[in-house]
Amino acid sequence: MSILTVEHLYHGFGDRAIFEDVSFRLLKGEHIGLIGANGEGKSTFMNTITGKLQPDDGRIEWAKNVRVGYLDQHAALAPDMTIEDVLKSAFGYLFELEAQMNRICDQLGTAGEDEMTGMLEELGVIQETLDSHDFFNIDSKVEEVAQAFGFMEIGLNRRVCDLSGGQRTKLLLAKLLLEKPDILLLDEPTNYLDEEHISWLKRYLIEYENAFVLISHDIPFLNSVINIVYHMENRKLGRYVGDYDRFREVYAVQQAQLEAAYKRQQQEISELKDFVNRNKARVATRNMAMSRQKKLDKMDLIELNAEKPRPEFNFKPGRTPGRMIFTTENLVIGYDEPLSRPLNLSMESGQKIALVGANGIGKTTLLKSILGLIPSLSGSVELGHNLQIGYFEQEVAADNATTCIEEIWKEFPTLNQAEVRAALAKCGLTTKHIESQVRVLSGGEQAKVRLCKLINRETNILLLDEPTNHLDQDAKDELKRALRAYRGSILLICHEPEFYRDVVSEVWDCTKWTTKIF
Repeated sequence: MSILTVEHLYHGFGDRAIFEDVSFRLLKGEHIGLIGANGEGKSTFMNTITGKLQPDDGRIEWAKNVRVGYLDQHAALAPDMTIEDVLKSAFGYLFELEAQMNRICDQLGTAGEDEMTGMLEELGVIQETLDSHDFFNIDSKVEEVAQAFGFMEIGLNRRVCDLSGGQRTKLLLAKLLLEKPDILLLDEPTNYLDEEHISWLKRYLIEYENAFVLISHDIPFLNSVINIVYHMENRKLGRYVGDYDRFREVYAVQQAQLEAAYKRQQQEISELKDFVNRNKARVATRNMAMSRQKKLDKMDLIELNAEKPRPEFNFKPGRTPGRMIFTTENLVIGYDEPLSRPLNLSMESGQKIALVGANGIGKTTLLKSILGLIPSLSGSVELGHNLQIGYFEQEVAADNATTCIEEIWKEFPTLNQAEVRAALAKCGLTTKHIESQVRVLSGGEQAKVRLCKLINRETNILLLDEPTNHLDQDAKDELKRALRAYRGSILLICHEPEFYRDVVSEVWDCTKWTTKIF
């Protein structure tokens, strides 16, 4: 039985087509990986099937009474909400039923006999629904899930605006778990998650009985949880049975077959055109030439997939710094309360270090404290001499209305337009992306714009906060290569061991000095 049917879907932004004649089916129990390079339209597809965006044409039909849970990579939470507010919002429809039940009870005293009979029947249905969903144990359910995700230690009254990116992602996952939807739609759920909770989510999805659609660029994660792949490329959607590795094998064979067929057809076209040109003017062979021309006219031309621009990241080395990059003396980081014990850390020139540990223990806060972007609670940071710092921030403003060209021009006003376009193109962005506003780009494309700023500035120390989030596999591989080749120092926050193990020579486990263990 088909839970979701999509037929002949067309959608675009302005003159940029995203989908052309796309069809898709979601069947009961399917664990689907929706894959493709940055900017191919994966998140747009999710927003279209959930009704957040209207397609230009096509049919989207969900099975009746299906409850969909959607984890959006750009999901916004009201900043004044608390953790408890968000978790209890999973039961919003039940609270509405309770309010309806209370209204009916208030009206019973003035209702006539016939009206009262109908009201009592409605009350019975509502009560049965609330009982079947264990409504009167919601508080204990919320506490149970909050405990599993480490929110009890933070406090259920903590406001959403005080949470880290990883904690917000965990909160949205916890809310989905409480909702118990029939279908899960997950858009890059591992972004910002620490290794512990990625492992938890992996186990949860492996055992998940219902269907889900998952967007992810984390290949080991994908391989462990999916059994169907839908590949989005060049405005089309292809279906493959098996995990990601199986898809790669089948896709490689298909591409080889397509290229061979293309070459054969091009050879045939060349021969037919040559025959027509040589024989169309001769009376004796004109009919044969016309026959060959008709064959050419009716031929279905094979088209090769347009080659995607591959990113090329090469960090510009700066001047030689002093021996020490930074030292801290009894540094205590935090905001309203300490996130660390007094820290006496030091980093020397040439070191490449990964900061690891659970979400919310202060890794980002440490980077910002070292840079002086936020004040420390006590202690001091001393930066070394001749530093040229490059900082990749984990989160940036989501409503950036400037174009990619303008964004780079702000940083490098001496470049001409051709040089700006060339710099963005080297990062894997197409002409249409380059001319678009930053806010309409995918998360991966936005990350490439920010990396473009970084690689075109001379640096001798890079502070990188989750740089792999949203990047597709080609971009991750190229970024890893560039960081390994970089002659400067690196302080890197990353939750992907497959990435940072090949880049750094040291790993600092931040759980050893934090005051918070989530």
